[in-house]
Amino acid sequence: MRDKDKSFVGQPILSQILDVIHSSLINKANRKHQSNRYYKKLPLRTHLVSLLYGVFSYCNGLRELCEGLLACEGRLSHLGLDKAPARSTLSDANTNRSFLVFAMIYEELLKQYHSFISDSRLKGLSIRNLKVIDSSTIQLFSEILRGVGRNPKDASKKKGGIKVHAMMDAFSGVTEFVRMTEAREHDRRFLYHLKPPANSWLVFDKAYTVYQQFAKWTNEKVWFVTRMKHNADYHVTKVLVDKTKKKNATGVLKEQYITVAVKQNGVVKQRLKLRRITFKSKEGKLYVFITNNFTLPASQIATIYKNRWMIELLFKQIKQNFPLRYFWGNSTNAIKMQVYCVLIAQLLMVVIRKKAETKKSFANMITVIRLHLMSYVELLEFIKDTYKAWRKTHNASFAFAT
Repeated sequence: MRDKDKSFVGQPILSQILDVIHSSLINKANRKHQSNRYYKKLPLRTHLVSLLYGVFSYCNGLRELCEGLLACEGRLSHLGLDKAPARSTLSDANTNRSFLVFAMIYEELLKQYHSFISDSRLKGLSIRNLKVIDSSTIQLFSEILRGVGRNPKDASKKKGGIKVHAMMDAFSGVTEFVRMTEAREHDRRFLYHLKPPANSWLVFDKAYTVYQQFAKWTNEKVWFVTRMKHNADYHVTKVLVDKTKKKNATGVLKEQYITVAVKQNGVVKQRLKLRRITFKSKEGKLYVFITNNFTLPASQIATIYKNRWMIELLFKQIKQNFPLRYFWGNSTNAIKMQVYCVLIAQLLMVVIRKKAETKKSFANMITVIRLHLMSYVELLEFIKDTYKAWRKTHNASFAFAT
């Protein structure tokens, strides 16, 4: 019986995942950032493949990652690698090669597959361009990035952190724009970095309340939905609906036109017109929404805000299924690089899941892939029906060997 690695026709699962990233895309990012020019010891593609192996196999350290690649000796050629990179070489590359080249790879992948992974519509919504905004903090020690909050009273170290600010496309389920800062930076500053096109819809929580930015979006015909702060100062100009006195009423209880003061350097520059909607859920919870759109039905405004939970599920999905508890470098560049590799991996899984047309949960799919990362089995069939694909592959392998 001949060696299986030499006789078996096919590619390991990781190799098939990497095929989703066209080499022209990597070359384009390399040319723009001159990535190989400034760090020649480890070519960009080898660097990317090594880090994605670490992400998919859930390696909690650089040593674990490199030793895992060593265990794949004999199969690395399928990944386009001559040999497993040394830990020192990979560590230097994580520090010296700019994370921006990985950010570009993610952005180009998103452009390529955005229309493929997007659903045509969301349940209960008539709009087409909904973006969800939120942030999530990844805890680190303060030696890496400065944290937020008071110094601890005991001798323990103060926790620092990196805050990942994200704008998610609700129709594709992936992050469209990312900015990483120290954890102490306030969420609302993220809004100044966004450039949504006209007729976009943005939804976010009340931590992002910036009336000056709301006024700018209104002029640009960019619509938003958020919750109103409890201590907000506003004037009611018109009441359209008022069911607050109706017994056991749910849904839209009140709809009002209001104005709020837009200040600059403490001076009121204008009064911004907004729509205020009071909504009561079937569970009895009361919400007060504000929006700068005056045409969409009030019930749709409530549905838009309900879809804000999608980004919380996205953060949970990423943190639970990919390695973000431990980092493969202490520099800010290495940490941001790892975060972008996690985002690339998540996007690849969304694309592959759509191609496989499977109903498996994301967590179940990534767990099965992790366990069989270097197995020789057809990826899409394996995701769709794991047992059937495994039997088919091994029966074929046995027949070929005999």
